[in-house]
Amino acid sequence: MKKTLIIAFSVASALGMNAQSAMDAFTASESQLRGTARYVSMGGAFGALGGDLSTLTQNPAGLGVYRSSEFGATLDIDFHNSKMEDTGSSPMRNSRTSAACNNFGYAGSMRLNSSIMPYFAWGATYNRLNSFDRRYRGYFPSIQTSWSNYVASFSGNYAKEDLWGDENYDPFFQSNVPWISALAYNSFLINPNPDGDGDGYVGLFQPGSFGDASVEVREQGYVDEYSINFGGNFSNIVYWGIGLGIRDINYRLSSYYDEIIENALVPESSQTTDLTTGKAEWGIENSQSVSGSGFNLKLGLIFKPINEFRLGLAVHTPTWYNLSYSTNAWVDYGLGQIENDGYYTLDSMVDDNPYATTGNGYWDMKFKSPWRLMVSAAGVLGGRFIISADYVYEAYPDMSFSDDLGKLTDISNDIKQYYQPSNEFRLGAEFRVSPAWSIRAGYNYRSAASKESARTGMDYLYTTGTQSMAEFKGDRNSISVGLGFRTGGFYLDAAYVYSDQNSRWYAYSSFPSADDGYRLANNALSSPSGSIKTNHNNLVISAGFKF
Repeated sequence: MKKTLIIAFSVASALGMNAQSAMDAFTASESQLRGTARYVSMGGAFGALGGDLSTLTQNPAGLGVYRSSEFGATLDIDFHNSKMEDTGSSPMRNSRTSAACNNFGYAGSMRLNSSIMPYFAWGATYNRLNSFDRRYRGYFPSIQTSWSNYVASFSGNYAKEDLWGDENYDPFFQSNVPWISALAYNSFLINPNPDGDGDGYVGLFQPGSFGDASVEVREQGYVDEYSINFGGNFSNIVYWGIGLGIRDINYRLSSYYDEIIENALVPESSQTTDLTTGKAEWGIENSQSVSGSGFNLKLGLIFKPINEFRLGLAVHTPTWYNLSYSTNAWVDYGLGQIENDGYYTLDSMVDDNPYATTGNGYWDMKFKSPWRLMVSAAGVLGGRFIISADYVYEAYPDMSFSDDLGKLTDISNDIKQYYQPSNEFRLGAEFRVSPAWSIRAGYNYRSAASKESARTGMDYLYTTGTQSMAEFKGDRNSISVGLGFRTGGFYLDAAYVYSDQNSRWYAYSSFPSADDGYRLANNALSSPSGSIKTNHNNLVISAGFKF
């Protein structure tokens, strides 16, 4: 018998659980070291320097430094690798190469013939802040429990009649049911507890069970920002700038997680709730997408008391987004009993097409990203050597979701539980070898926005819809070098950037549980988990003309 669960909701409350999660908030807010070749080769440390198209997305006061007009564009070739390890098996690697025009823009300057404000400048740029293009996969040869046990542990308050998803299923009257529970029940992954009084459910994993699991994840998409800035200076000492940023996000994720469990606790047939020992092979595929746009404001100052020294200050408001989410999931499953000769009869419970699906769900949300503070200093020595440093504070705990009824406090509390402020340090140097040639180097360090308790699996993980997996990223390090060429008004810059970052991945939440004997003997759910190591090797080339 085919079990197909069709649900289509247009509002978030119909999910019966969070329509978005704290992890979604971080995904929408994270940025990478991207911009012009000169900017990335100096580690992004341009907050007190200005005079570069990338500064329009950082410190808009850098626009006030311009004395002429400029047009430029940047090509970014990204060689990136992802490796999942610590899974009990050999590390699994994935490599990809992508190329895109990640920055282009125009800056103009007008002389005002005023001793108070000699110049007024304006500019517009496009900049890719983040690319989500990544794939990773892992194999877990000896799991301790099952995803089904995780779902069973929080599904006990829902009646079997509400979870059942046959053709009479009415989402308008049963909208309080979590998708993840209904999906697991309709694919026989959770079943009524045989030792209870009719309440509660059990998963496939019982004492004596053993098996393995695997996962494959594909991410795609981007966060782009279009900036419109205005700036100027007072007496060539104080430079100011104000900018409007318009952001566009498009994120897509598809994942497939599967398990093979021996000595599993499975139903005797689709017509009874009696359970027996058998074998289970099943997998869940999740597809999610997030798209939308938002805006922010940036204010900046650069103070140059003497030609050799500069100080910079910039504040970025949160980006206020309007986001649209869509999601769907399906489970394919094969369950069977042990016959007398020890042979498993897989798919014995179904005639054909053994799967359950949620259909498609859609909802809209408002999201507020973190605000940022940037403090910078730079020295210019002899007109040939530049050294600069930036410090950036990003207030990740202030992220929040809201809907038409107001702020979603539960998710905001989750954000504060999982995330902490991030501190970014940038250091850059440039030496002009000759009037035409310059060499550059930089370093960029960004501390983890996720708390250690989240990365080590000590927190219960509230996720979205039927998507149970979570990833928490650690510190990021970037080292860069570059070369610049100038002749007349034309310039050509090249940079190489190496970045690496580790993160911790969990298939689902690990947490204490002692509700019944059909979970682990030590009364704890221990999720399959692994370390993901991601590195990027970027070749960045910028060309432009100043006139």
